[in-house]
Order: sequence, then C-alpha cells, then structure tokens
Amino acid sequence: MLKIFKFTFFDLMRSRWSIIYFLFYLLCATGLLYFSNDLSKAIISLMNIIIVLSPLVSIMFGVIYYYSSREFVELLLAQPIRRASIFGGQYLGLALSLSLSLLLGLGLPFLFYGIFISAQIWNFFTLLLTGLLLTFIFTAIAFWISLKNENRVKGFGLALLVWLFMAVLYDGIFLLLLLAFEDYPVDKFAIAFTLFNPVDLSRILMMLKLDISALLGYTGAVFNKFFGTSLGITLAFICSLVWILIPLWGAGRTANRRDF
Repeated sequence: MLKIFKFTFFDLMRSRWSIIYFLFYLLCATGLLYFSNDLSKAIISLMNIIIVLSPLVSIMFGVIYYYSSREFVELLLAQPIRRASIFGGQYLGLALSLSLSLLLGLGLPFLFYGIFISAQIWNFFTLLLTGLLLTFIFTAIAFWISLKNENRVKGFGLALLVWLFMAVLYDGIFLLLLLAFEDYPVDKFAIAFTLFNPVDLSRILMMLKLDISALLGYTGAVFNKFFGTSLGITLAFICSLVWILIPLWGAGRTANRRDF
C-alpha cells in the first residue's frame, strides 16, 4: 500500500490540477486578507468557499482520477497485490494531495499575515480541519461511486448529483420540513437531520466556532445549545469520521466483489 500511496501522491502533486487547486486557494486567501484587512472576515468568507468547493473538487477529481487510472489499476490487479492495498493507497494518495494543496494554499497567506500571534488562530485551525474532513469524506464517496459504476457518464452524473443534493438541495428540504412542522417541537429532529449531511455539519460547526450562529435564528440557538457543548463537538467529530468510514467500507466491499 505504501508504494502505491507514494506513487499516487507524487504523481498527483505534479499534475496541473493540484497546482491550480493550490493557486486558487492561495489567491483567494491573499485577496481576502488584502482587501478586508481583517482575519475574522477573511475566515468567514473562506468558510463559504470551502464548504461548497472542497466537496465538489474532491468528488469530481476522485471520479476523474479513478476512471483515468483504470488501466493502471487493472495492471496492478494482475500482480499478487491485495485489492485493499491498491485502492487504499490510491485513496490516501488522492485525499492527501488535495489536502496538501488546501493546507498550503490557505496556510501560507495566513502565516505571513501573522495568524500564529492572532486570537483567530483556533478559528483558522477549525477552518482547515473542516476543509480536510470534507476532502476525505467526498474523496471516499467518489471512490465508492466509481467502483459501483463501470459507465463513466453514469459515474460522473451520480457524483455531481450527490454533491448537488448535499450542498444545495438538502438545505431546501430541511427548511421545508421545519416550516411544515413549525407548530411542533423540532429541536431534536433538526439536530439529527444535520448529522446526516457532512456539509451542513461542517457549516454549523464553523458558524458556532466563529460565534455567528445568531444568523440562523431559533435554529442557531438550538444548535448552539447542543453543538456548543463537549458532547456535541465530540458527536459531530465522530459523525464526520463515520462519514469517511462508511463510503470506504462500501468501496472496499465493492472492490472485493467486482470482477475486473
């Protein structure tokens, strides 16, 4: 697994897409810090970008990489190498290369701006952690979708649909349900519904950390009461890890059963 991971990681770090991804975050962070001249405002703006862009790039890039490397994978499968080592190494190489582009793209401008001597340092670390978790989650989902679908068009379409549902449609359905049941106590329902979407979960944790949950009104107060506690933060972190493990388990199961 280590050799496949190293090959995938360094191969992707040399690709122009990783460089473009790194430059995008570098320019965004630099521009926001330059024009706002405020670390807190820059972190809030970057939160909105990361919540949408990281899942989209991770899932689409994951699908593209799997389909483009399928012949290489088939060659490896002909060798006495375990399937878990092949796909595990590819997954780690892809997820870590995207994570490194994100870390360097955001980290360098904030480092030169003096984030380590600022009171916003923990908010910035939460921003990075959120971006990393979303990267690992949606890369795992991309591998699962790709392994389940031989047809490239179907795989790309399904990946785009999953991102669209979690990043856009889920919030609309959530809002409609809250309006439909506004006469009933929906506190526990709202919290449970949030845990089923990693994008929403990351967004709420960031808003609570940045102390802007008041923008969510009554719902924000409910989330603040639960996720503001140690139990809430621990549960949110565990749910994020589960969101990584479930697609990985599905991808591994599909890879072992599939006839290549």
